[in-house]
Amino acid sequence: MSKVTSMRDAVAAFVHDGDVVAIEGFTHLICFAAGHEIIRQRKRDLTLARLTPDLIYDQMVAAGTARKLVFSWLGNPGVGGLHAIRRRVEDADPAPLELEEYSHFGMVGRYTAGASNLPFFPLRSYFETDLPKANPLIRPIRSPFGEETVYAVPPLKPDVTIVHAQRADADGNTQMWGLLGCQKEAAFAADRVIVVVEELVEESVIRADPNRTVFPGLIVDAVVVEPFGAHPSYVQGAYDRDNRFYRDWDAIAREASTTQAWLDEWVYGVTGRAEYVEKLGAERVAGLRPSGEAPSGSVDYGVYK
Repeated sequence: MSKVTSMRDAVAAFVHDGDVVAIEGFTHLICFAAGHEIIRQRKRDLTLARLTPDLIYDQMVAAGTARKLVFSWLGNPGVGGLHAIRRRVEDADPAPLELEEYSHFGMVGRYTAGASNLPFFPLRSYFETDLPKANPLIRPIRSPFGEETVYAVPPLKPDVTIVHAQRADADGNTQMWGLLGCQKEAAFAADRVIVVVEELVEESVIRADPNRTVFPGLIVDAVVVEPFGAHPSYVQGAYDRDNRFYRDWDAIAREASTTQAWLDEWVYGVTGRAEYVEKLGAERVAGLRPSGEAPSGSVDYGVYK
């Protein structure tokens, strides 16, 4: 049975109030379209997990979807802070936001433990930081094979993980290339997985290049075809990062009123990603497209009789 569905139906079916939600992607392949649909459906009391909360979580927090943030770094990459999140944390405006902070590797370790069904993940990198003081869930443990002490972090098992990728087939077998983060670990750790892709392809395309498949269909619950769904993030081979958007967001997010005005116009004021892209305008979209091709080559897997 095909797993292809609309973004609206996928979010309605698989994202519930109170869920732990992970929208992963390390600068690349960040699914803003899914975050915007979660906002439009007015989901509430979410715990948002992500290695590097940036603009999409600032927007979701500003819209009132979240009660807690689980993260390892937050900011507007290359620009500055996240002002909607700062208002919630520093001024409880309009309500407090709970924080649970780790290092990058600590978050990767948490996803890995969740994906492996392990009770914790050990790592060394907290000895010279104050994070264990700030977060009591980062705990020292003694090695069972000697006297050495390391730190342990608990597993992270999102209720739903949402990832963006270049392509998938109708069964959910998903391929991606370019800069990767911890999408694989976050997906395998999750109870439910929504994959959002630029292109739906036949199974034969996936089978022709199996090593590029990051998510097998057996862990995927829904496939959403949403071209330009990662904007203002980027998709290798499809469109570039919209640096102008990241710069503009700094001014927009500094005041609650301008943030809400942007949400009203660009999220609540459109029916979905297609209308959002139309609103961006053909010239801006064309300016983000690759100016040429850079094929990676091909291999011959051979046919055996």
